[in-house]
Amino acid sequence: MNKKGLSTLVFGLLTLSLVLSACGTNQTNNAATPASDNGAKGDEAPVKELRIMAGVVGGKTPEETELFEKEIERLTGIKVDINKPASDYDTKLTAAISSGEKYDLLQISKEKMNIFIEQGILTPLTDFVEGSEVLSDIPSNEWEQVKTKDGQIYGVFSKFQGGTMPIVRQDWLDKLKLKAPTTLDEFYTVLKAFKEQDPDGNGKADTYGLSTAGLYEIQGFMSAAGLKQRYVMEGDKRVIPYATEAAVPVYEWFAKIYKEGILDPNFATNDSGKMRDLFLTDRVGMVTYWDAWVGLFNNTRLQEDPNTTFQAKGIPGPAGPDGTILLRRGDPDVWVIPVNAEHPETAKQFMDWWHTEPGIILGSLGIEGEDYSVNDGKYELTETGKDHGMDHGVPFWYNQNVKPPFGNLPGVDDAQKIIVEHATVELTPPGWTDAEKILNNYAIKAMTGEMPAAEAVQKMHNELKAANLID
Repeated sequence: MNKKGLSTLVFGLLTLSLVLSACGTNQTNNAATPASDNGAKGDEAPVKELRIMAGVVGGKTPEETELFEKEIERLTGIKVDINKPASDYDTKLTAAISSGEKYDLLQISKEKMNIFIEQGILTPLTDFVEGSEVLSDIPSNEWEQVKTKDGQIYGVFSKFQGGTMPIVRQDWLDKLKLKAPTTLDEFYTVLKAFKEQDPDGNGKADTYGLSTAGLYEIQGFMSAAGLKQRYVMEGDKRVIPYATEAAVPVYEWFAKIYKEGILDPNFATNDSGKMRDLFLTDRVGMVTYWDAWVGLFNNTRLQEDPNTTFQAKGIPGPAGPDGTILLRRGDPDVWVIPVNAEHPETAKQFMDWWHTEPGIILGSLGIEGEDYSVNDGKYELTETGKDHGMDHGVPFWYNQNVKPPFGNLPGVDDAQKIIVEHATVELTPPGWTDAEKILNNYAIKAMTGEMPAAEAVQKMHNELKAANLID
């Protein structure tokens, strides 16, 4: 959540040309003149500089990242040096910070941010965020994702992060005259019909109801038991809900559909690419994946055949015992300022600008003249821009005043509304990677019927407890 590969396929096929105002790239620079933190001499204007380390923001190659740096300087007047490692970002980031390298901005995950907060190496940004006219447009509930227990903010969103959900073949539902399921029993009925009633019309019962990539994104089904993925805190105790007795009925439900051939028999070894391919080639009627892929699925098939009846649709999972639907929100990527940053005020100016129209256009479409052109008020992607898939770190954003230059892909808007309403960020403390291995081992055994679900849950609980991964 691969994604880049399909994005390249999708947008490489597009012939995009919609009339929109070109003011986004031609408007006056939105960056206000910052207080000098760069040591100007005499009457010379202060030179604004930033040193940034980023994982996904920038060009697709080192050469393109240099062009990205020049475009930021053209748009903001800030001279930027972006270090964008080609691989092993977290490892290289940790090594750089440990060695005392000085960066003004880091683009990191919430999980990494929490670690850095504990280590005392990040600058608090609460006052800056609360005083920013630009960032104040971000809904207050969104900031809860990145606040610490004492209400402090250390990171500013680099993009809007969506979430995961069940994605169904709506055209198959329509063909079989079925409604979107809302309970586990209804999901079973629908998925069984997808398996047995020839929804693809080839005269064979050769389709599956559901495919996943292992345990990846089964949150929508665990919602039926009111269970949240990864950790939750019950007072001072660390609990992994998937490793509790409440999860047993859901594992048993999976074992049932696996035994009946409704669940893709290769789900345990699938990667996300194999799962997606099954969905795109009419082999399965439901997958569990990201909201953005609702649009990518639909658009891929539309480009192959403008007359296709294929229709992917994101749906909520079953409600839990208290009526709440629990979906997963992806951990947000954020900009943070290390305490040893040499230009913190300019870093704040950049974070503000990143959420304005020129910043969003750069982070999505890319570089004018390289990725797109604007002619007579009309945006047009270059061949390079089509290959880049309109994603230079910001496929989606918070500023609703900035409309997507080519519109969102079919089905994305509705899927994102479901995520915003029902999804929350997971709690991922240190040790989750080790806990996940234990969880996956026994959950897969329970879901395939290799081990009774109650026994599998008891064993995973015991091993997690013995490893001091739960309390």
